[in-house]
Amino acid sequence: MAYNTTDVGEVRSRPMTPEEKKVIIASSAGTIFEWYDFYLYGSLAAIIGAQFFTAFPEATRNVFALLAFAAGFIVRPFGALVFGSLGDLVGRKYTFLVTILIMGISTFLVGLLPGYASWGVAAPIILIVLRMLQGLALGGEYGGAAVYVAEHAPANRRGYYTAFIQTTATLGLLLSLIVILIVQGYVNANYPMVGVVDLQGAPVMGPDGQQTMITAFNSWGWRIPFLGSIFLLLISLYIRLQMEESPAFTKMKEEGRASKAPMREAFGNWKNGKIALIALFGLTAGQAVVWYSGQFYALFFVQNVVKVDSFSANVFVAWSLILGTGGFLFFGSLSDRIGRKPIILAGCLLAALTYFPVFEHLTRTANPMLYQAQQTPVTVTHAPDDCSFQFNPTGTAKFTSSCDIAKASLAKASVNYTSAEAEGVTTVTVGDTVIPSYDGAALTGDALAAEKARFDGAVTAALGQAGYPLAAGDNTTVAKASHFFDIFTGQKLMIVITLTYLILLVTMVYGPIAAALVELFPTRIRYSGLSLPYHIGNGWFGGLLPATAFAISAQTGNIYAGLWYAIVVALMTVVIGTIFVPNGTHKKDIFAE
Repeated sequence: MAYNTTDVGEVRSRPMTPEEKKVIIASSAGTIFEWYDFYLYGSLAAIIGAQFFTAFPEATRNVFALLAFAAGFIVRPFGALVFGSLGDLVGRKYTFLVTILIMGISTFLVGLLPGYASWGVAAPIILIVLRMLQGLALGGEYGGAAVYVAEHAPANRRGYYTAFIQTTATLGLLLSLIVILIVQGYVNANYPMVGVVDLQGAPVMGPDGQQTMITAFNSWGWRIPFLGSIFLLLISLYIRLQMEESPAFTKMKEEGRASKAPMREAFGNWKNGKIALIALFGLTAGQAVVWYSGQFYALFFVQNVVKVDSFSANVFVAWSLILGTGGFLFFGSLSDRIGRKPIILAGCLLAALTYFPVFEHLTRTANPMLYQAQQTPVTVTHAPDDCSFQFNPTGTAKFTSSCDIAKASLAKASVNYTSAEAEGVTTVTVGDTVIPSYDGAALTGDALAAEKARFDGAVTAALGQAGYPLAAGDNTTVAKASHFFDIFTGQKLMIVITLTYLILLVTMVYGPIAAALVELFPTRIRYSGLSLPYHIGNGWFGGLLPATAFAISAQTGNIYAGLWYAIVVALMTVVIGTIFVPNGTHKKDIFAE
């Protein structure tokens, strides 16, 4: 029987049946749980870094923790290749079952994995392997969910219904933050602080001569959300088993029109390969950096650069997600009327134009004392060849030069500084105080410890005189939430509003993207075709953003310099998308090819 695309197009324009709505809700709910699993690590990156990367210098630990987070994104395109092909060959439903199993089991095992102190270097290696398995599963998840929903939705509301899939990423992050807040509050309220020990089991002593203490949540309580994800896995499996196969895929299989080699057909000829490149550089690359800047880097920035405590930072970001998530449905629906392209590119352009003032406003509002201290001139004077770019993917580089030691110390304190070149040992100038650094490679044992204590003490004293709030108790201006609803002061509301603006930019670029990608590819290769450019854009351009931005900021001495990465990529997408992405795809019959 011939396949009548006109009839199908008319059928798809009718309102959705209750059964179809149930299928889409079930698909979205399962995807929320999968994103929850994936985002737990991102939300707890700093705490996990202290557990699994204790062998690395403290100043570079955040970079390694973020790199392990990025590892899950790096492999996502490979998951798109494997599961995209599987989805086009055997169906959407069974691919969903495989991806949720891999994701759920990997997340549960992270909660069981001993730290560096117990298993040594094997611990961070296994952690990264588990992150990569999560990334592989997620690489096959999104394309299937987007295609599955789009092939059920009425033609004139495709943007609106696929926007529900777009909300799942943010709702998964919100769910992870809420679980973390509940567990963190309960554990810290009912269990005592835990003393920190080094790799030999000896107590780690603080500047006051007392053992360094951390909260029970930071010590072991962070594992509970990972272990608890096993219940979400069981719920997700139940939901996926209730789902029916996509009617478009079933019809195509019955009529023998399915592709026998979807990967080769999707990317092995210029006609389809060109579409994938346009989708990557003209849509998903810019969408990705705006998404990860607005959600992940914003959380990391508030917590680790602006020095807001993790509980308060999670509260502020959680409220911004609650207030902003409706934007996905709004912009998805709007794209059904005016098109996908103008909304996505407008979001990228707004982000590029406003990121610098918005993040500076975030610092000034959330930690006024830190912002004021950053106006004091600080200069690092170093020999031309003494500084390294402190981004170490392999973990083998040792940052021991006098310049690296000085820059690492200032980056840790969120100091804005400038650089100058002169021969000799690096010096740090804070106001009128000049502090010589030291060469960590030339010293050992007690001599190294003495020089470190001398330099750290001098830098701490000089920054303290300049107004830097190095000790939390000395800073009465930093924003702090005592509980989830403690946001109703001028300072806290302004933080939430600022973060909500970043989330609204996310909804502009991310709300219509699923429909935009679905409409670029024919049914027979749709799962494979859209999955790869989406996951290269989001896995590589987006997933590497937090670690890259942090390293750029640490190297340049400007806490905002890392934003250039997102701005340049977003502007690239505006230019390429304006020229090459077709207009009017929202009017396309996706069953006609």
